[in-house]
Amino acid sequence: MSQTSATAEEFPHRGLITISIMLATVMQVLDTTIANVALPSMVGDLGASQDTINWVLTSYIVAAAIMTPLTGWLSDRFGRKELFLGSVVGFTVSSMLCGMSWSLESMVAFRLLQGVFGAAIVPLSQTFLLDINPKERHGQAMAMWGAGIMVGPIIGPTLGGWLTESFNWRWVFFINLPIGIIAFLGSAAYLPSIARRLRGFDFFGFAMLSLGVGALQLMLDRGAEVDWFSAAEIWIELGLSITGFWVFIIHLMTAENAFIDPRIFTDRNFVTGLVFIFVIGVILLASLALLPPMLSNIFGYPTITTGLVMAPRGIGTMISMILVGRLVRLVDPRYLVVTGLILTAYSLYVMTGFSPQMDSYLIIESGIVQGLGLGLVFVPLSTVAFATLEARFRTDATALFSLVRNIGSSIGISIVTVLLTRNTQVNHEELISAISPFNPLLWETSPAAAGGDPAALSQLNGLVTQQALMISYVDDFKLMMIVTLCALPLVFLLRRPRTQIASGAPAAHMD
Repeated sequence: MSQTSATAEEFPHRGLITISIMLATVMQVLDTTIANVALPSMVGDLGASQDTINWVLTSYIVAAAIMTPLTGWLSDRFGRKELFLGSVVGFTVSSMLCGMSWSLESMVAFRLLQGVFGAAIVPLSQTFLLDINPKERHGQAMAMWGAGIMVGPIIGPTLGGWLTESFNWRWVFFINLPIGIIAFLGSAAYLPSIARRLRGFDFFGFAMLSLGVGALQLMLDRGAEVDWFSAAEIWIELGLSITGFWVFIIHLMTAENAFIDPRIFTDRNFVTGLVFIFVIGVILLASLALLPPMLSNIFGYPTITTGLVMAPRGIGTMISMILVGRLVRLVDPRYLVVTGLILTAYSLYVMTGFSPQMDSYLIIESGIVQGLGLGLVFVPLSTVAFATLEARFRTDATALFSLVRNIGSSIGISIVTVLLTRNTQVNHEELISAISPFNPLLWETSPAAAGGDPAALSQLNGLVTQQALMISYVDDFKLMMIVTLCALPLVFLLRRPRTQIASGAPAAHMD
């Protein structure tokens, strides 16, 4: 194996490397959301029920969450390029196996493989882009990487819906074959070989972190199905998660060769970046999880129309990525982060004005603004978080970055889903309490319902349920707006490097 210690300026074929690894990244990120809309179609073919089919999503999420922290050690042990190529091949092959699944058990097994192989792709792609680009181009590199990370989940449901309706749900997985082949060939030809670094494997630390992360993801994904803390399963998973994280933290502070080098957490920019990316994960995927069912259940949009209405969100993100990749070299990244958070908060404020009687204009407007805002936050944040971190910590750090973002997404989706369900019940009870034969307004607006006509009462109940659901969606949007505004003070913890020394070294001066 040829090994290189070249500086970022000496890497040839930088453009082809970027295209290759971004294809792999988009392929992996797409699969976090593309299969969601195909689940109803899988039920009959796989002999599953509505309750058990969700294991198709759960198995992938849990496997990826457990394997993501292992990326740093595996890349040091087997080589960064070799691990990336193996991950792309494994992910592509397991995708094909998912498409050929004959039962729920086989699908869950192949989705587990998909999660195992796909876990390293995103953190390694970020590491490669930071490695092959000089410091002054890190902003543009993170703009490219961020575009794949953020646009993938947005277009996933639309692409999945189109493939399912036009062909078959199996094509949701088969589409990865051409992308995976091109990504592999480009990466094999042009990716630089990085010298391996042997280090011991902290099995106990990895086991405790895996226990904490795996139990947490399982709890978050299963909670809604089993009515959360009314089920013993959730209490067991919560206990296992707390135990795993607690023991891991103690082990991290006391062990000589911990699974993750604790010196990573002495970098203030990186730690602040982890908090920020957690918030971004909450906002990005929580809003994406809320909008499709809202557009379907309240507005009656079919899957394709829902995708078209949500597409401008991706356009806003792409515009933002193009602009911020250049602005981050000219403007203090912290100003861009503040601007992005304000735009995101404004878009969520607009979303609090949604009503069943509106047209699609407000949805499109808020989507574009939110896409612009999240892009303005994501790129400078990804740049500043790694600006003062030593290069030898990058692979572990990018793995943590991806893990925290995914955990934030899972927690955000769980919270807004729980609040949506419970607030809908509360709002329905409050609204229905005003409907009484002794209410003169009811006699004026619907005499048939006031007189006890079953058809009229059923129609009225449908309208009340729709309004209760809409109010609950608005409450969720309001909560996310508050979370976004609360993240603003964290900007003061970020430091902007003034000067750069050798590639990969910490900044010399900071303000």
